[in-house]
Amino acid sequence: MKAEAQKHDRLKADASIAEQEESPLVWSARWSLTTRILAVNILAVALLAGGFYYLDTYRSRLVDTRIEVMKDQLAMLDSALEAARPDQRATLIREFTAATESRLRFYGADGRRVSDSFASGPATYTLRDPELQPWKRDAARAMDRGIDWIVGAPSYPDFEEPRIDRAESWPEVVEAQASGLAASRFRYAPERTPLLSAARVVDLETPQTVLMTLNARDITRTVRAERFRLAVVILVVLMASVLLSLFLARTIVRPLRRLARAAVRVRLGRAREVVVPRLPSRRDEIGTLARALSDMTQALRERIDAGEHFAADVTHELKNPIASVRSAIEGLGRVTSDEQRAQLLRIADEDVRRLDRLVSDISEASRVDAQLSRTLFEPVDVGIMIESMLAARAARVEAGTPHPRVAFARPRKGTTVVMGDGHRLERAIDNVIDNAISFSPADGLVCVSATRLGDEVHVKVDDDGPGIEPAQRDAIFRRFHSERPPGEAFGRHSGLGLAIARTIVEGHSGTISAKDRDDAKPGASLLITLPARDGGHEAA
Repeated sequence: MKAEAQKHDRLKADASIAEQEESPLVWSARWSLTTRILAVNILAVALLAGGFYYLDTYRSRLVDTRIEVMKDQLAMLDSALEAARPDQRATLIREFTAATESRLRFYGADGRRVSDSFASGPATYTLRDPELQPWKRDAARAMDRGIDWIVGAPSYPDFEEPRIDRAESWPEVVEAQASGLAASRFRYAPERTPLLSAARVVDLETPQTVLMTLNARDITRTVRAERFRLAVVILVVLMASVLLSLFLARTIVRPLRRLARAAVRVRLGRAREVVVPRLPSRRDEIGTLARALSDMTQALRERIDAGEHFAADVTHELKNPIASVRSAIEGLGRVTSDEQRAQLLRIADEDVRRLDRLVSDISEASRVDAQLSRTLFEPVDVGIMIESMLAARAARVEAGTPHPRVAFARPRKGTTVVMGDGHRLERAIDNVIDNAISFSPADGLVCVSATRLGDEVHVKVDDDGPGIEPAQRDAIFRRFHSERPPGEAFGRHSGLGLAIARTIVEGHSGTISAKDRDDAKPGASLLITLPARDGGHEAA
């Protein structure tokens, strides 16, 4: 019960880890790998395109700075006009508008325009008609509107020259007259360049309000130039990103598709015909995956072959006792004497018992590998286990029955501890001992020992039998191996004992082999090697 609970907890923990490692894809579950790579890289370029937001902020700072400069210039003009003689003011205004490329208008307290720099001198800027400009300008303005819409730039009114030029026609002039402080406005000229205005009350002979307007084409040129540079950079980065994404997708997706096609062919049952590409030139995760799939396919082929051979061997082994039983049953109807009838029944009984042993051993051999893969290994003291097993075997031997003796050199407690399934290990060692007993004479001696050597535990079983030819030392571990000692009754062994023992030992990361005895006496020696448990004591 404890082992089952531990096994359940382990499976539950493994499932939890698998769920954590395999995070579900929600919004991109239907996307191909190429599309995901392109989307991720284009997203990075889109983040770079966020620089347009910065350019909108940059333009706003330029406009705010220019308006503040205009207010400072009006303050300096106020001081200059106040200090100048009346006959010098017209010259001062012309020089001011020429230096600042602006237009000045003065309004009296009654709202009438007193003077205009464009009326008394040459115009310092000209509002251009968009209808008369080439299509490139229209495209530039359309692009400006589109970018402003994307970045959510504030909407500013368009500039229109008032039909009646009075103070109340200009909100900034009205605001300046009401507050006594400088006021400003931002408008778009017809060609969509910033037209900035600032108003301020000046004290001459009578209080007047001066309106300064400026067409800041340089701000538009600067922002467009920066946008063009940023667009060129984004376009280059986008092209490079797409090309790199396609290259990356090519190097990842194409081998994955090859592996997927091979896996599908394996799934469809053509594993023997499929060559899974190993991609030896790749040292990355794709190459590791390819080689793992190739090895897995090879292991699958070997498992299929082993299953087919096992099925063929089972069929062959079952045919003989079945045929013998059938012959005995058919003969019962033809014989007349009780002695012959008893002999046939005895033959049938022996064959049925042989069939029972075969079925039990075949069942054990077919499921031992799968059961070991699901078993939770625990510390097992091999010395104590063998001692208990031999005591139980001795109790089953009938008194007076000829039987080889079994001697066991018991190791010191705790020196032969391994990690494994005690029940399976006991079955493997019992099969080896049973094989040694079957080849030993009735007065023979089977010697069993368990020792710790370095990081390994060695279990050795020596018998007094005829020994094993070097050419047969690997064959004896194959299923249904039929080499038996002379004089043994037919059908007493299924030929699966040592095969099951090897499966169990290899399932514990160990090895089993046959050799001559170390003391040069006649007989065979079978050696089981298992990895010792970490932290075990060294044998004396």
